[in-house]
Amino acid sequence: MQVFKNQANFDFMGKRKLFMVISATLVIASIVSLAVKGLNFGLDFTGGTLIELGYSHPVDLNKVRSTLETSGFPEAVAQHFGTSEDILVRIAPRKKQTNAQVSSTIMSLLQASDTGKVEMRRVEFIGPQVGGELVEDGGLAMIYTLICILVYVGFRFEYRFAIGSVVALIHDVTITLGFFSFLQLEFDLTVLAAVLAVIGYSLNDTIVVFDRIRENFRKMRKGTSIDIINSSLNQTLSRTLMTSFTTLLVLIALFVFGGELIHGFATALILGIVVGTYSSIYIASSLALSLGISKADLMPVVKEGAELDRNP
Repeated sequence: MQVFKNQANFDFMGKRKLFMVISATLVIASIVSLAVKGLNFGLDFTGGTLIELGYSHPVDLNKVRSTLETSGFPEAVAQHFGTSEDILVRIAPRKKQTNAQVSSTIMSLLQASDTGKVEMRRVEFIGPQVGGELVEDGGLAMIYTLICILVYVGFRFEYRFAIGSVVALIHDVTITLGFFSFLQLEFDLTVLAAVLAVIGYSLNDTIVVFDRIRENFRKMRKGTSIDIINSSLNQTLSRTLMTSFTTLLVLIALFVFGGELIHGFATALILGIVVGTYSSIYIASSLALSLGISKADLMPVVKEGAELDRNP
């Protein structure tokens, strides 16, 4: 087998069965959690009351959230809207309370907890049917994305690679959703956007690995399929780790300093990038190997009579 200087030499494929078992366990646990506990959908999906308030001075969001939580609205979401003097408060649907009653209660609570002037700008009610449409559209978006990826990778590489990449993406999405379900973290539109971003990131990493595997299958004359895939993974390892590490640094900064509203987004991306990096090595590549990928499958097709055309 051809080995490059200063190249790592980890036996990734030698441990593929162990990690496939670990991945299968995590996927099954995620599916069970999703079936039993479900996702903790945020107001974007469940609907609720949206209240816009204007203050006569900059608002301390932590104080607003604390007031609402201690007054029986722990699920309330408060955020700045345009300026530091304007806020949006979103409240989940409440039984036996009308939209007007909820908005009046919130207004009274915030006025009593603040010495300045508080003005109600608008009140809107988001029906649950809107949330249902968002859930359906989001699910369809992921399904269509996976189908397009299957077709694209199948045309660009080989159908075994296409199957490996799609299974790896399903693996990443399932584990990410299972994590949110198990911990009952709020799942809103920003988290859905993060999950879709994870699909793109994981696919990009997988394509880089597959491109090197195809190149080495054509270039290396010696070595089994396991040797060539191992060599390819080791050659792309430094690029994969550096890309993931620098991306994680940004996401950790977002999680720590981005505020409460962006925690779900950052959490989903952090988990997705870690799982996506892992799946590029131990799911996508391992599955392609298990499906029987070989040198003959990736060699360029030579047209009949090509040699005669070059030597008239």
